[in-house]
Amino acid sequence: MSDWTKSDWRSKPRIQMPDYTDANALRAVESKLSQFPPLVFAGEARRLKKALGAASRGEAFLLQGGDCAEAFDQFSADAIRDTFKVMLQMAVVLTYGAKVPVIKVGRMAGQFAKPRSAPTETVGDVELPSYRGDIINELAFTPEARIPDPNKMLQAYTQAAGTLNLLRAFSTGGFADINNVHRWTSEFADGQAVKKYKDWAERISDALDFMGAAGIDADEVESLASVDFYTSHEGLLLEYEEALCREDSTTPGAWLAGSGHMLWIGDRTRQPDGAHVDFLRGVLNPIGMKCGPTMEEDDLKRLLATLNPENEEGRLTLIARFGAGKVAEHLPRLIKTVEAEGAKVTWVCDPMHGNTIKSSTGYKTRPFESVLREVQDFFGVHRAEGTIPGGVHFEMTGQDVTECTGGVRAVTEENLSDRYHTACDPRLNASQSLELAFLVAEELQTLRNGQNAQRAV
Repeated sequence: MSDWTKSDWRSKPRIQMPDYTDANALRAVESKLSQFPPLVFAGEARRLKKALGAASRGEAFLLQGGDCAEAFDQFSADAIRDTFKVMLQMAVVLTYGAKVPVIKVGRMAGQFAKPRSAPTETVGDVELPSYRGDIINELAFTPEARIPDPNKMLQAYTQAAGTLNLLRAFSTGGFADINNVHRWTSEFADGQAVKKYKDWAERISDALDFMGAAGIDADEVESLASVDFYTSHEGLLLEYEEALCREDSTTPGAWLAGSGHMLWIGDRTRQPDGAHVDFLRGVLNPIGMKCGPTMEEDDLKRLLATLNPENEEGRLTLIARFGAGKVAEHLPRLIKTVEAEGAKVTWVCDPMHGNTIKSSTGYKTRPFESVLREVQDFFGVHRAEGTIPGGVHFEMTGQDVTECTGGVRAVTEENLSDRYHTACDPRLNASQSLELAFLVAEELQTLRNGQNAQRAV
């Protein structure tokens, strides 16, 4: 893009970003990061963009999930494996139930920064800057912990590199082989969804046995032995993003955001003339944009033109996040705007961020029934509009947490304190995630059956 450089954002209005007190320390960190290898590569980003283009046509489906905010002190191989395992289970459910390829994208290896609803928080009589994620400051409620520290970017890079290394090993080293479909069941998942998953896994195993009897060795079919797994995060801390931005060696003038395969712009940072939009408009990666109830049609038109001027399939994913009961009010008007502009987008449902409440026990939580309802409403609107629901976006974990109420394990508000581990927003646990995957598969089946009926007529 000839009219863009990776540092142009610095002259634009910026919000939801820290003010570093030590400018020299910040420059030193940025200089060091700029010498580090990128975490992802242009060919990978282009493959993901092509896959998302297929999702926009209903020929694939995006499953995007992972932590609300990755934490330095919770980093472990087991935690990465457990989340990866649950996402494999969810993908199997969606693929088997809906008969479409599933694009697997983790909120991993970069989801370290979080926008906040207020710049400060108060405990008792003490007011301090808000916690903005481990890449910026610390969760401990002390003046020292809340000072933004640029050196945390270096630790974030190291953790992201380690996470990606393990994810690539899991994806291609045999763990994700479809022959292991029975072994992916999380030790933390139970209930009817798990029983149904085991039944489907048995049917898949039978199908693999049939292939073997017919002379097709599943072990030799590459697409069954490994998976493509991509990473994503909100592109919030632009000093970090710029430092890892690289010119593609095979395409001069094309710039890759080297911190992750897919970056998105949050509902709070999507100002058409703002810094975040300006930075992400210039990178070759597929990008997402959160669309909440305050998204105006005129702003959406400007953003479509700014972020995807060539109207490229798979380039722009619109992530709807309205809240249960509000989808029918807001999503149709945005769909109509996109259709009127002739814009190519991939529509995705984020049923998490519009459904956060404070429980009677003081914990932030998300009622599972509200999450389910928003997913159902999302599909219902697309059926009514004749448009394509292209994916789902969840905050979830493979750990045995009690952060969202409801689900087959019937987590109550009184249970929230049992295993409430998130540093920011509540996540679905393994059982809730799998239960939700079955619901999405049913919605996709209904959509597919309706499309087949229309073709028959």
